[in-house]
Amino acid sequence: MKLYYASGACSLSPHIVAREAGIAIDTVKVDLTTKKTEDGQDFLVLNPKGYVPALCLDNGQILTEGPAIVQYLADQKPASRLAPSAGTMERYRLQEWLSFLGTELHKSFSPLFNQASSDDAKRAAKENITKRFTYLDQKLAGSKYLMGETFTVADAYAFTIVNWANLVGIDLKPYPNLSAYLGRIGARPKVQEALKAEGLL
Repeated sequence: MKLYYASGACSLSPHIVAREAGIAIDTVKVDLTTKKTEDGQDFLVLNPKGYVPALCLDNGQILTEGPAIVQYLADQKPASRLAPSAGTMERYRLQEWLSFLGTELHKSFSPLFNQASSDDAKRAAKENITKRFTYLDQKLAGSKYLMGETFTVADAYAFTIVNWANLVGIDLKPYPNLSAYLGRIGARPKVQEALKAEGLL
């Protein structure tokens, strides 16, 4: 399998999941400005949406969208316990977290990375993000990970997105549980491997 990624983008989440699951993948870096891969391919041919991640399966199919990719990867290695079994209430709880992270947190950062965004739009985005961080901080009180004591694909996604706070000037000090959570995940050996591989450490 090949994972198309951009350093530090949301594609870091499936990169972490693949390493945590022990799945051997090749990584191909994408320039999101030119839409070219490091090996010279037109990324838009692979993924007309134009953004990462994209996962090329061994049969040639392309799977896109981070939450779908991380669940696919976890399901290849059920023993990794990165996702509860399909059809269980726990799996729906995982999907609940992935939906929240994708729609309420991930997309809230978009105006902050868009140079065309007005100051008002950026201010509103930061206000929305701080509300979501407050929610996460409360949910993590007394809990090691989002789903309790077990690291799942939702944690790989949350870690990736919340770390963007450092890039946009959002202070995490008001969120001690969330800050401690990031530290726990960041210290995991496979997370360290993924960060190093993407040149983030």
